[in-house]
Amino acid sequence: MLTNKKHKLSCKAWIEYKGKPLIGKGGAEILETIDKEHSISKAAATLGMSYRYVWNYIQEIQNVMGESIVETYKGGKSGGGGAKLTGLGKSLLSEYKQVEGYLNQVLSEQVLEVKGLKLSARNQMKGKVVAVEKGVITGKVKVEVNMPLTVTAVITKEAIEDLDIKVGDEVTAIIKSTEIMIAK
Repeated sequence: MLTNKKHKLSCKAWIEYKGKPLIGKGGAEILETIDKEHSISKAAATLGMSYRYVWNYIQEIQNVMGESIVETYKGGKSGGGGAKLTGLGKSLLSEYKQVEGYLNQVLSEQVLEVKGLKLSARNQMKGKVVAVEKGVITGKVKVEVNMPLTVTAVITKEAIEDLDIKVGDEVTAIIKSTEIMIAK
């Protein structure tokens, strides 16, 4: 475990298709900015990249996939053209963000010390597992906490198996959030 505050755990992730890289952090930023700006040229300018670089990057992905990830359209008399992500483009971006979020969660400060179970997360609720659903890569664990309230955690299938989680187990739901939403 790292104890030096000058160091931080870090890793890089990317999505591959047939062994060829498609998008990593930079590619996700490109797709996200195109989605926001509705324009390849505006996205390139926002990111401080050349239009040619962004265009070539998109073309490389499309060549590997054999499908479009960005759809462009020409402008008319009233305005310029634009661009938008296709369903595949949105799917790639969403998948990358999900993987990145998972890795950030794993590498965040919620490092468990094997002995003593020290956590930076303070929102902890004890409860009982009421359902376990295993998918191919991730799974859902529903925990009925003692409030009464049920919380659902999406964790890896490997974690479910490593912890031997099953219905009826007493567990602690540890909540570490980067976003808080409010509804009225």
